[in-house]
Amino acid sequence: MLVRFNVRNFLSFYERKDPETDMPLSHEFSMLPGKVRLNPEHIIHSKKQDVLKMAAIYGANASGKSNITKAMRFFQKIVVSGKFPVGSTEKYSKIYVENINKPSYFECEILIDEELYAYGFEVILSQGIIEAEWLTKLSKDSQINLFYKDGKNDKYHFNDSLKDIRALDIYQEGMQGSDSLFLYEMNKNKQGFYNKNPNALILNKIFNWIRNDLEIISPNMPVDDASFLINSTSLKKVADLLNSFDTGIVAINEIKEDPEKVFDIIPPQIRKDILQQIEMFTHIVNSKNGNTNKKGKWNVLMRNRNDIFGIEIGEDLKPQAFSLQFSHKNIGSNFYFKISEESDGTARLFELIEILLSDKEKTYVIDELDRCLHPCLTYKFIQNFFEYTKNKKIQLIVTTHESRLLDFKLLRRDEIWFVDKDKFGNSNIYSLEEYNTRFDKKIDKAYLEGRYGGVPLFTTLFPIRENK
Repeated sequence: MLVRFNVRNFLSFYERKDPETDMPLSHEFSMLPGKVRLNPEHIIHSKKQDVLKMAAIYGANASGKSNITKAMRFFQKIVVSGKFPVGSTEKYSKIYVENINKPSYFECEILIDEELYAYGFEVILSQGIIEAEWLTKLSKDSQINLFYKDGKNDKYHFNDSLKDIRALDIYQEGMQGSDSLFLYEMNKNKQGFYNKNPNALILNKIFNWIRNDLEIISPNMPVDDASFLINSTSLKKVADLLNSFDTGIVAINEIKEDPEKVFDIIPPQIRKDILQQIEMFTHIVNSKNGNTNKKGKWNVLMRNRNDIFGIEIGEDLKPQAFSLQFSHKNIGSNFYFKISEESDGTARLFELIEILLSDKEKTYVIDELDRCLHPCLTYKFIQNFFEYTKNKKIQLIVTTHESRLLDFKLLRRDEIWFVDKDKFGNSNIYSLEEYNTRFDKKIDKAYLEGRYGGVPLFTTLFPIRENK
């Protein structure tokens, strides 16, 4: 689970000042519960640290609220790919010219297996240089640096539980002069290493959380993993949910398709990945000691602008393909509609429903949740999120303009965040918890009046003259 995310010198997030010492600090977004007593079910409890299930981030256009999600995406990409993402050399904060040569700071505080860890790094974006990297185990009374590097030319240092593993020294010596993060290098074809060195397994768990359990969804991206839809039970649940949102959909149907034609329209890189996965599944089936999944099947679900396609292979190794199409009430049962024939709002809901039905322990970050959704649908989606994930360890972080969510019956005060820019163009992110707001206050009205910042301030470009 995500506990905190900190960033400095990235896009519009330069730095903030400590109010007591005036020292420069990173900008901090937090999922820590405040002193609020309302909606206690919105808290995921843990022995080490309780965290919130939900956070909504508000801000005017160009305030920087999307930049906090971009910072998370950069953090994830450089860890998972081992490379600086394309275009990242220009993403330092351009508020001051000298920032081009200053390090950019990223740190994520994560709750894994009832333990608290902080993983982070500093990079000079303009030069593509890793300046520092660290992994720290946290507790209320102490912190243990599992590993750290402090400076481009510094070597990696390990704590007692890791320093006796000779292979770590060998790996880090081989990284001298490298522009990759140590966490990435330690998860590149290293399964045999972890089998022999279980004390180092936390390096693999942190990496896997960043890669698999942190899902960051840009405005035009669907939720990544919807393969759970490839069974009739799930399809009925999705259809019932879509119907509850008043979309008119009553059923989702699997329409058989020619596998060769489906493969022909898949983009080359995705087709290559799918064929590799099929080859691996085939090897497992043909292996004498092979173990398939419970149903002995491999499947994948894909979507393009017009269709939703599924490919499934059983133990007979014969591929089956189908498309998902929708039936509507008051329209003949033999009439099916593709996703491209549905409204943008219905398509958006279909993309988001995985969050409601998933059983995975994940943190979803959605930029512009309300894109294409009617305000009432956005409100209902959040209501359904709390209902469907009541006993699940799932977090949802969204950016939004939808003021109707600013309702203390729906969200807690500590679940509401604002992003605003100062006169220099530096974005600041802060929680409503910082304000002394009564629980009976009309928070949406106060927000639109600019009480908490994060709303546009208009200037008159073309004065309207009175008619004489």
